[in-house]
Amino acid sequence: MSGLNKEIRNFVIIAHIDHGKSTLADRFLEMTKTINKGKLVPQFLDRMNLEKKHGITIKMHPVRMYYQLNNKNYELNLIDTPGHVDFTYEVSRALAAVEGAILLVDGTQGLQAQTLSNLYASQKQGLKIIGAINKIDLDIANINNVIQELADLIQTTPDRISLISAKNGQGVENLLERVIREIPSPKINIEKRTRALIFDSQYDYYRGVIAYVRIVDGRIKKGDRFVCLANKVKGEIVDLGYFAPELKSLSQLESGEIGWLATGLKDPNLIKVGDTLALEESTSPLPGYKEPQPMVYAGFYLSSNSQIKKQDFENFRQALLKLKLNDYALSFSPESSDILGRGYRLGFLGVLHLKIIQERLKEEYGLDLIVTNPTVSYRLWLIDSQEPILINNPTEWPSSEKITKVEEPWAKIEIITPPQYLSNILNLINRSRGDNIETKTISDRLLITCELPLDETIKNFYDNLKSASSGYASMDYKISGYRITQLEKLEVLLAGKKFESLSKIVLKDKVMSEGRELAQKLKELLPRQNYAVPIQVLAFGRIISRETLPALKKDVTGYLYGGDRTRKMKLWKKQKQGKKRLLEQANLEVPSEVFLKLFAKE
Repeated sequence: MSGLNKEIRNFVIIAHIDHGKSTLADRFLEMTKTINKGKLVPQFLDRMNLEKKHGITIKMHPVRMYYQLNNKNYELNLIDTPGHVDFTYEVSRALAAVEGAILLVDGTQGLQAQTLSNLYASQKQGLKIIGAINKIDLDIANINNVIQELADLIQTTPDRISLISAKNGQGVENLLERVIREIPSPKINIEKRTRALIFDSQYDYYRGVIAYVRIVDGRIKKGDRFVCLANKVKGEIVDLGYFAPELKSLSQLESGEIGWLATGLKDPNLIKVGDTLALEESTSPLPGYKEPQPMVYAGFYLSSNSQIKKQDFENFRQALLKLKLNDYALSFSPESSDILGRGYRLGFLGVLHLKIIQERLKEEYGLDLIVTNPTVSYRLWLIDSQEPILINNPTEWPSSEKITKVEEPWAKIEIITPPQYLSNILNLINRSRGDNIETKTISDRLLITCELPLDETIKNFYDNLKSASSGYASMDYKISGYRITQLEKLEVLLAGKKFESLSKIVLKDKVMSEGRELAQKLKELLPRQNYAVPIQVLAFGRIISRETLPALKKDVTGYLYGGDRTRKMKLWKKQKQGKKRLLEQANLEVPSEVFLKLFAKE
């Protein structure tokens, strides 16, 4: 099959987390004989160890399948997408590479927060949407309500909702044939100048950067010279092919197809997701993607700082560059800490995204890292500046007298919950400084919308929501803007020396309580010295809390037996003077373990 005679369908499966996307993909692979049944392990497309460990899809996974219907052969390009809110950007990139989507809903759970979010993104992209309800092999008491709910959501009739069991295959073949009949084939433009949209990439030690592409116009083959239109990088295609789901080579890729291109480029910085790859520099670029904006920031440092070599830090940098190829939402920039040494400040889309990156750096690159307390990005207006500055690192926070206004980011939250947990959830929202609370009924559940400070959202809100709803509530969130707030920087002095890495940004009305807590924690965690260490917390230009870490005790009079007490007094005085001299000359160092325990999640 080639050129205009090719029958292609490009589609995604989108759903809330744990609604059965990857299991449905397994049935498609089995039905199309893409993977031998004996080799088909559950969640086959979830190839990363972390995906199997966490039981969730983290990365989008493309695969090409072939299927025959009514004596006609079809090429089906499926992209399995993540369901967690932190990986929404993965979904958005997949949507730009296809013409249709299966919107999958767990029949036992009904519509969830990410179901709505994914639907809106698909509709914005103009995709054909096929609704399907999964897990019908289970006893679902309110199945008709769920069918009507999904039909209303995608504006169709209940008889147009596919009922399937991804686990045992019931209804799956009919769903696959609906994909062929209802999702439009891509526009085939073989004769136009070649243009390919880069929607993902990975690094290969031998073949360099491998770009995942949707060929929009023309054709491309091995040996062709290419140019990336955004940054004018040029190279030669050393290999190309499709996803089976492993990388399988072909002689060429044509308009309408999804595949991969081995660029031979060894610098991960040269290929950008969203760029247009073309054969001629004068070609007009494709729209691409909106740059993802990190919401959460944290410092990452190599753990054995005293033994770190220059090469170790370079390996760390290369690991981040290669990870960014495969995770375009990740951002990073170098920073240094008085306690932890050189490191990088990384930006993420959420706390789960942060944890996954931390685990990937450890598992895939062997990096044992110390991660600082996650923060959000605040907007500050200074006396001598007309434009606001963004600060996400407490060490960069200016003094209070220089600041005229501070704004913090807020998020719009959507929560779907059974009605009996409404009171608990409203209490949680109020405790988290939430406002603009609205509720409406969706079938037998409630949709609660509200706004929360992003700082509250990324900390413990999701875990607390699960506790408040016995695990039944789901949530989605997105940045809604900035609001004026009152914040203050807490600074720490140990033995008179300022330690910027221990600084925190807190709400002004919590300064005193947070200051006392910080001083007490440091007293518990810091190792004792041969001299007493004063622990002071500063805010508002003054000391607001103080603790003293006692000195290690040594009995300097132990060898004296009886006799004149004045001899003991002289020894005690000498010891006291010695400790005073030690304090004056102190060059106190804070072990990295203290840092880890201080900012560990409660």
